Amino acid sequence: MIDSWKNFLQSQGALIADSTVLHYGDPAAERAAAAGGTIVADLSQLGVIAFRGDEAASFLQSQLTNDVRGLQADAAQWNGYCSPKGRLLGNFLVWRQGEDYCLQLSGDILPSVLKRLSMFIMRAKVQGRDASDENVRLVVAGKRAAAMVSTTMGVLPNTTMHTATGETGQVIRVGDDKFVLSIPPERAATVWQGLREAATPVGAPVWDWLRLNAGIPMIVAATQEQFVPQMVNFEVIGGVSFQKGCYPGQEIVARSQYLGKLKRRMFLAHVDAEAAPGDNLYSADIEGQATGTVVNAAPAPAGGFDVLAVAQVESAATQTLHLKAGDGAALTLKPLPYALPE
Repeated sequence: MIDSWKNFLQSQGALIADSTVLHYGDPAAERAAAAGGTIVADLSQLGVIAFRGDEAASFLQSQLTNDVRGLQADAAQWNGYCSPKGRLLGNFLVWRQGEDYCLQLSGDILPSVLKRLSMFIMRAKVQGRDASDENVRLVVAGKRAAAMVSTTMGVLPNTTMHTATGETGQVIRVGDDKFVLSIPPERAATVWQGLREAATPVGAPVWDWLRLNAGIPMIVAATQEQFVPQMVNFEVIGGVSFQKGCYPGQEIVARSQYLGKLKRRMFLAHVDAEAAPGDNLYSADIEGQATGTVVNAAPAPAGGFDVLAVAQVESAATQTLHLKAGDGAALTLKPLPYALPE
């Protein structure tokens, strides 16, 4: 986290630990604001890897799950990076900013992902770097988000997964009412004050809750190499191209798509207990071993936790899933905001 920005947020009442804003003094009120109002949150807990160079697009095309070559200058995309076994090492929001291809991911896995990607650059004309502290990144979400972003930033993308750039910075629209902002540090405080006129500042857990309820997964250290992209619905949200060329794990990802029915899928659920990424799930039909795994979890406004969890499709359809043990807290499935393939 940029020191000057950290100092500013603390002056606004932020409690910060390890570059993550936990809350602004009243977590329950922040969760309530997210449920029915408009919020603004700092994204310093996420990292950004930036690639630039004449061969940046072709290099990323050979490594990631989506069609980077087809990414226009004013567009954004979800993308993933797999092991040779087709398991996700990380996933990203990708956009173009000037000469850079920016990959936003969970901050706890940035060093390992950057190191691994850099190993394959070899003689390509491309450089990768940790660009996390080059700009301040915010997310604005809720009923008045579009109006506030337009007023404060001076630009607004018209459609989801597109970007717009103005003098104040760049706006990436990641949903009908959700916007990621990338702002030069010297302008960030002014933007923040403008957004605060109608948006409630919230900590990272509140944004996690909004993101996971939108059905968008985030791979963290506890879940690296556990899921092929389709298990976390990544092809449903547009994070996988099946027309592009090879990348690590591509054959396994393609096989999962075209040969047989996927046995594990990601579901949205609520549980009246504390949950965390990597927690195992159990069901009565599979004795002695886990039937699923928590992908992401966040406190819910009405209590308990909402989770994204990958589980056996049959178990989720016919059994009650339990957290951490066969007699653990029961999960209640909730509808995802998109339809899963039959």
